[in-house]
Amino acid sequence: MPASTTINSSSLPIPIFQVSEKVERYLLYDAATVTWLRSTHHILGVLIGTLPKFPQQNIFLGLPWELQPEEVRLLVEKGVAYIANDLQWHTNGIRSLEPNELDQYREGLRKEGVGAARAAESQKQQRRKMLNRKNPNALPDRDGKDGCTTTESPQLEEREEETLFDAPLAPQSSRSSSSPTSVMKQSDSALPWTFTPTTSHPPLPLPPQPSKLILPPVKSSAYALFKHLHSHGYFLSPGLRFGCRYLVYPGDPLRFHSHFLASDMDWDEDIDLLDLVGGGRLGTGVKKGWLIGGVEKIKAESNEKNEGIKQGEEQINADPKVRTFCLEWGGM
Repeated sequence: MPASTTINSSSLPIPIFQVSEKVERYLLYDAATVTWLRSTHHILGVLIGTLPKFPQQNIFLGLPWELQPEEVRLLVEKGVAYIANDLQWHTNGIRSLEPNELDQYREGLRKEGVGAARAAESQKQQRRKMLNRKNPNALPDRDGKDGCTTTESPQLEEREEETLFDAPLAPQSSRSSSSPTSVMKQSDSALPWTFTPTTSHPPLPLPPQPSKLILPPVKSSAYALFKHLHSHGYFLSPGLRFGCRYLVYPGDPLRFHSHFLASDMDWDEDIDLLDLVGGGRLGTGVKKGWLIGGVEKIKAESNEKNEGIKQGEEQINADPKVRTFCLEWGGM
C-alpha cells in the first residue's frame, strides 16, 4: 500500500528524533511522514538504512531518513516539527510498558506476519495457474514417461526464485493438482513472516513536546542561504560530492537535475581568485551554475532596526536580506 501524502493538522507538530543528547543527528522512521515532508515542504533528507533483502549494497537505501540541521531548524521554526531525544524516549517508554501490553503487541505482529505469508502464497498460486493456462499441452520427455510436462520446469524455476527470500513452502508432489483445498492447506501451513516495524508508536506513546523551543545549531550564513533558496521553491540536498554546501534543484530530484552548486559566504569574506575559477569551471563542467550567497551587510544607520542580524550569533533574524550571485565559465 503506498504511503499517504497527507497528515492531519491535529497530528502536528511531528517529532524529529535526535539520536541522543550528545549525537546531533536527526532521523525520521515513518515512510508516510517522509513522503509528506518531501511533497509538501520540499524537504529531501537522505535515506541511510540498508534494505533487509539486499544488505550487501549501498546504492538503494531505505529508512531511517536523516535530515540536515538546516532542514530541521526550518521545520521547527514553522511549527511543523519538534526535536525529541530518541534514546531518552525509548528508555523511559519501554520501562513504562506493562508485560501484557508487550504480549499484545507481539501477538499483533505475529498475526500480521501470518496474513502477509498467506497473501504471498495466494499470489504464487495464481501465477502458477496463469502459467498452466499459457501452456495447457503436456509433452512427454525423451524417455516417453508420463507426468513430465513442459510446464514443470518453469514452475519449479519460478518457485526457487520466489522462495529465496520468502518463507518456505510446504512440499508437494509434482503430480498433485492445485485445487482450492490444497491451496488453503498450504496457506495455513506457511510460516508467518517476521515484521520489524520502523516506528515505536505504537506501543510507545509519542514523545512529549519540550517546554521551550529547541533549535539545532547551524552556521548562520549557511542557514540564511538555505532558507532564502527554499523560500523560492527550490529543493536542496547536501552538496559534498560536488564540493559545495548544497545542490539546488528547481523541483523534486526525481524529476529534475540540479541547476546550481551553492556555497555560503560572509559578506566581507575574501574569496580567492582560484576558488572563483575552480568553482565556475566545475559548475560549468557538470552543466550547472556555481552559486555563492550570503547575508548582506547592514549599514550603520539601520543597525538599531536589525540588531538580530550579526554574523556568528546563534540568534538568526527571521528575514535577513540574502544576495546571491551565479558564475558560469564561458567557452566550455
